Amino acid sequence: MSFPLPPNAVIGLVGGGQLGRMSALAAARLGYRCHILTREPDSPAAQVSHGATLSDYADPASLRAFAAAVDVISFEFENVSAEGLELLASLKPVRPSPSVLRVSQDRVVEKSFLNQAGVPTAPWSPVESLAELREAAGRIGFPAVLKTTRYGYDGKGQARLRGWEDLAPAYEVLTPKPLILEGFIDFAAEVSVIVGRGADGAVSAFDTVENRHRDHILDLTFAPARVPPTVAADAQAIARRVAEALDVVGVLAVEMFVDARGRVLANEIAPRPHNSGHWTIEACPASQFEMHVRAIAGLPLPPASRQADAVMRNLVGPEDVALWPEILATPGLVPHLYGKAEARPRRKMGHVTRLFPKGALPGEHGIASALGPLAR
Repeated sequence: MSFPLPPNAVIGLVGGGQLGRMSALAAARLGYRCHILTREPDSPAAQVSHGATLSDYADPASLRAFAAAVDVISFEFENVSAEGLELLASLKPVRPSPSVLRVSQDRVVEKSFLNQAGVPTAPWSPVESLAELREAAGRIGFPAVLKTTRYGYDGKGQARLRGWEDLAPAYEVLTPKPLILEGFIDFAAEVSVIVGRGADGAVSAFDTVENRHRDHILDLTFAPARVPPTVAADAQAIARRVAEALDVVGVLAVEMFVDARGRVLANEIAPRPHNSGHWTIEACPASQFEMHVRAIAGLPLPPASRQADAVMRNLVGPEDVALWPEILATPGLVPHLYGKAEARPRRKMGHVTRLFPKGALPGEHGIASALGPLAR
């Protein structure tokens, strides 16, 4: 298939969640069709797509059938088979490449890559035994956090260590192994940057945003980040450096910590659209999802300009979904539901965005007032 993709070409998306759903909606606006590879028969992405293949992400026969039905392939989350993506890449272009996924899937590989690219992180150490954990804790100190190197997200697969007595119980319960120990920093804020990169090397980055978590799940995103301009610029430079070092084609999210001295330290990367970029749907002429589709389709990247300030709040679990009638009745809230059948605890069910005039993002009380029933 030649690039740029012509109208009515088919984009294959591996994964059927909400990121695939919003990517498929953006692709449709640009004249493309999407075909979803998913394990779920009624997945959020499949509900709004042209076609779907129901399969495990590693079954060779299903992967071949999926590849035969599409023109280019991308993925919407990291917990897929890199080997499966490599099979797909032998059949159709995969953007970002499986090599990028391999970096983001393993925290030790990820941290090593970031440091080799000259990007600072919190202190860390690989852990393959309890003895190695004790040695690493002696070097890094407490508090620290012990994590699985793979398959962890939204706080899953990690344990906080406050002292020596926590080491053995945490090591015992966390699986799969090996693990990684990460030191805590003198934390001031968490920020992220969504950056798009085309096959021609063109780069377009959205403004630095500030993120606040609740129970290890992203709760609020403030656009722009309420940090000094130098901090925002440092975060932008890190995101661009990582995108270029990875040779990403598509969208990349870089999550970062800001310490009390104003240093920006990379935490995690995600080579796909990201929860902290949902505000771009309403606040930008072209969202992160359109940016991703344009990049993987070989189209020119749009400017990542912002036309309003914004606050995004996730709707998590049955408690937030129960507020849906009040959300719809609140002027100014832009609601999104993802089409998930069951509102389980800690499950992201949707989000809302509240826009403000550019340069007029209010303080905490003003934001709480603007969020109405979602103020907390």
